[in-house]
Amino acid sequence: MDAITIRAGPRALAAIRESGLRAADVAVVPGAAGGPKALGLHGLDVALFGEWFPKAPRVRHLIGASIGAWRFAAACRPDPVQGLRELARLYAGQRFPPRPAATLVTRKVREMLAELFDGHDADILGDPGYRLHILVVRGRGLLARDAGIRRTFGFGAAAVANLAGRRHLRHFLERTVFHDAREWPSFLDEAAISGDLLPASGAAPIRFDAFRTHAVALERDNLREALVASAAIPMVIEGVPDIPHAPSGIYWDGGLIDYHLHLPYSRAEGLVLYPHFTDRIVPGWMDKALPWRRARGEWLDNVLLVSPSREYLAKLPLGKLPDRSDFRRFESDYDARLACWRTAIAESARLGDAFLAFAERPDPSRILPL
Repeated sequence: MDAITIRAGPRALAAIRESGLRAADVAVVPGAAGGPKALGLHGLDVALFGEWFPKAPRVRHLIGASIGAWRFAAACRPDPVQGLRELARLYAGQRFPPRPAATLVTRKVREMLAELFDGHDADILGDPGYRLHILVVRGRGLLARDAGIRRTFGFGAAAVANLAGRRHLRHFLERTVFHDAREWPSFLDEAAISGDLLPASGAAPIRFDAFRTHAVALERDNLREALVASAAIPMVIEGVPDIPHAPSGIYWDGGLIDYHLHLPYSRAEGLVLYPHFTDRIVPGWMDKALPWRRARGEWLDNVLLVSPSREYLAKLPLGKLPDRSDFRRFESDYDARLACWRTAIAESARLGDAFLAFAERPDPSRILPL
């Protein structure tokens, strides 16, 4: 248990006190953006998707941005453990020259996703239990095109607007949910569509917060594009234009709006189990440096958040999870970075073991407020 920190909203805590922690109660699993940090959760993902969830099959909504979407797509392969292991191996093994051009990084990302998912599109789209939903942003105004100075100025203006208030970011970016074609995640829609598929295009945008939210059904011809776009960090990976069945435009990293996925989970029936890099939820990527911009409120009432503890992190190489700064730190020593990241991947098995032990005999006194 010392390896993990567990926080819960009041509804989640009450449910655990009454009935314990049961996989059958978990209806939603969010996955945050965060790039290499996902390597540090590998063992927890393997425990959840390889052991705990399969013991209690049911429909579960997996909603992710960036690497969160990649993790969940890998878990939807016929052998989820193998899919997750391949994702960790391929991601850790990425190799770039110093200051690589966005065209090169984009090509490498597409090659990696092809190796990971070629032949598995139907498995991901048709998994009997999991419903995959991918969060992406669409540019507006100055960000309606991925073009040099215009893009740089646009994101600079967006950062200033976000500093004034998160709601102002809506003038630059819109949320797009590429959702499982069989079932829309109803907790995102106040109208709670009764069993009908939301039209892929031409439908009025949904609003559950300040951002216009477009709904687009995942199909074979847009799945890979949505996965690339969801991780398209501006200036690092090229934006993805005109994704099939989606409104025309340029699409970027879903973490720009939904970095840690502060969504209206309290509308969902059941628990929301959130395997996360940290024990706090930061709404958007541009909020990282704003300590007062932290998620709170009733949306998190039924959320159980599981993250590495400070004691666990202190024993990792560099005292932290892998992150994007490691590419620069080790830019002239690929072998050292790979060894550091492989250690974090191997150590993460302790996170999975700690969670499974807690789930077997949950102690509410160890759960902190969220």
